Amino acid sequence: MPTEVKRVTTRVVKGAEATAVTEAAAAIAGGELVVLPTDTVYGVGTRATDARAIINLYAAKQRPDEKGIPLLLSDAAELERVARDIPGAAWPLIERFWPGPLTLILPRRPELPAVLSNSETIAVRMPDHELTRAVIRQAGGFIAMTSANRSGRDPAQTALEALEELGGVVTVVVDGGPCRGGLASTVLDCTTPELTILRAGPLSAVDLGLAAS
Repeated sequence: MPTEVKRVTTRVVKGAEATAVTEAAAAIAGGELVVLPTDTVYGVGTRATDARAIINLYAAKQRPDEKGIPLLLSDAAELERVARDIPGAAWPLIERFWPGPLTLILPRRPELPAVLSNSETIAVRMPDHELTRAVIRQAGGFIAMTSANRSGRDPAQTALEALEELGGVVTVVVDGGPCRGGLASTVLDCTTPELTILRAGPLSAVDLGLAAS
């Protein structure tokens, strides 16, 4: 996968600005990279159906090819556009914890770009952040998005931290203030008979009903 980073002029937009949602969504729809706040940490995302944009995202983050790019949804109704054969055990978790800090690993739709992951699965989440969900909704309902930092470094919790990490390679940084969560989401694999936590996060096994309290 190409590692050359596309250099751009980065514009910082306050989330409270009337044009913030439209400007960020237009950049994403055009295949540009955009930094957005979430309920956990700041993320950097782009159009999920544009393979070239996703390759640029990998390059900007210096992300290893074997690490897939998660998808963020505006609404739970978008899930079946990106995932298939959704296990029955996933639905109660979606109803209870979405929007929120829970990422689910699910079988992915074959029409998604292959560069999103090197397996037949996809990581999916719906963030509990109205501004970002509005951007995602206007950009098409789902986007490819991962933490706004270079690979191996701490996730950005403010727009300034994200700008220091990715300034010059993202087109827009939406400043929504400090992220209230500060901890990356819990990742739960739903593709095996026994649900398995792959990354610890704000929601524990007890919270998810996978272990006795």
